[in-house]
Amino acid sequence: MESIGKTPESVANAFLRFINRHDVDGIVALMSPGHRLVDSLGNTVDGQQKLREGWAAYFRMVPDYAVAIEESYPSGPVVVMLGVAQGTFTRNGVLYPENRWKTPVAIRALIEDNLVSEWRVYADNDPIRKIMATGK
Repeated sequence: MESIGKTPESVANAFLRFINRHDVDGIVALMSPGHRLVDSLGNTVDGQQKLREGWAAYFRMVPDYAVAIEESYPSGPVVVMLGVAQGTFTRNGVLYPENRWKTPVAIRALIEDNLVSEWRVYADNDPIRKIMATGK
């Protein structure tokens, strides 16, 4: 595994790099045993195995998913990152240009013992929801 660093900011950035690479094993390796993901609707998913399956499914649904961070604000064990999330929704693996979406994103990462214990995402889901309802 790549060198991660020992600050909360370096751990959060490494976790995001694994997400952008769609490296599910790397993502899971940086999860604390009690890791929790909270999506922008307030839904929570707990546990490494559920999240392994969830990330793998999401990367199949949005195979070019990526987050570009523009600003980062570390404060103790918490790192807040602001940027843009984007990707292309697909039902059949084909990336149709009209199914591409982009939205502002804020992420709050809680780091404990050099692992991500909570990954909380704040984003407008309407762009991808509209495509899911009408797209190919």
